Amino acid sequence: MEAHQRYLDPATLAKLNGLDLKARLIVEGYVSGLHKSPFRGFSIEFAEHREYVPGDDLRYVDWKVFGKSDRIYLKQYEEETNFACWFLLDTSESMSYRSDGASLSKLDYARHVAAALAYLVLNQQDAVGLATFDRGVRSFVRAAAQPTHLKQLCHVMEADGTGDDTALGPILHELAERIRQRGVVVLLSDLFDDVEALRLGLKHLRHRRQEVIVLQVIDPAEQDFPFADPTLFKGLEGLPELMTEPRSLREAYQREFEGFLGEAGALCRDLQMDHVLLRTDQPLDLALRTFLSARARRRSAAR
Repeated sequence: MEAHQRYLDPATLAKLNGLDLKARLIVEGYVSGLHKSPFRGFSIEFAEHREYVPGDDLRYVDWKVFGKSDRIYLKQYEEETNFACWFLLDTSESMSYRSDGASLSKLDYARHVAAALAYLVLNQQDAVGLATFDRGVRSFVRAAAQPTHLKQLCHVMEADGTGDDTALGPILHELAERIRQRGVVVLLSDLFDDVEALRLGLKHLRHRRQEVIVLQVIDPAEQDFPFADPTLFKGLEGLPELMTEPRSLREAYQREFEGFLGEAGALCRDLQMDHVLLRTDQPLDLALRTFLSARARRRSAAR
C-alpha cells in the first residue's frame, strides 16, 4: 500500500458520511490493485511508421504493410498530453432519495463512486475535473493531476447538497462547450429527465470527441417497488404528493420503469457509450468491479 499512500492520505479519501474506511478498502484493496488504466486506450492517435528493431512489442506491427512490402514496420502512436477525466455529478433533488433497503442515498453513493474512480485516475498521474449540477452548473472544478487535488474534489462533492430539479440536456450542452480537453467524461445520474433532451446533450459531448461513460444510479425501491400498504408518495423536483394503493399499480409501474432503463441503455449503445446501472443496495466494491469489468471488455473488443 505504500506506493499508493504517497498519492493520498487515506483519511482524506471521501470524507463522506462516515464511510472513510470503506472507501479506503474499496479503492486500495480492489481498484488500485487490479485495474491500473481503465480509462486509457482511446487517447492515443496514430502518428507514423518506423522499422522494427529486436525487442519491440509485436502488438504494434502493421501486418498490412508487412504483407505488401515483406518488411516489418511498427505503428507509432502519439499520446495526448492533456488527457483528463471529468466527473459530472447530478445533485438534483431526486438524487437525495434513499429507501429503507439502501444504506446511502443515490447522491452519496455517486459521490463515493466518483471519489474512488478519481483516486484511480490520479494514481495514473492523469488529470481529474468535476462539475456538479441540477438545473444549472453548481460547481466547476478545473482538471488537475496533483495528488492533493482529490481533497478539493471530495470537499466540493460533500459541500454541494441536493438542489433543484434536473435539466440534463441543457447542462450537457453547456459542459460540452466548457470542457476543452479531449478525454473521458463520466456522468453519474439517475437520468430522470426527458430522454430526447438527454440524447442531444450526450451527442454534443461525442461531437466534441469525448469518450462518455454513463453510470446510472438508482435506488432498489425505484426498480423493485416493494410497497404494499396504502402509501403517501412524496413528489420530488416539483411533482405533487400522491396517496395511492401500491399493489394495484406495481405491475404497470415496473413495466414503465424497466422500459425507461432499457431506453437509457439503448440510447447509450446507439451513441457507442458505456452504460452501467448501479443500484445503491449494491456493495460499493461490487459496483466498481462491474464498471471496471465492463471497461475491460469494451477495450478488449476495440483492439
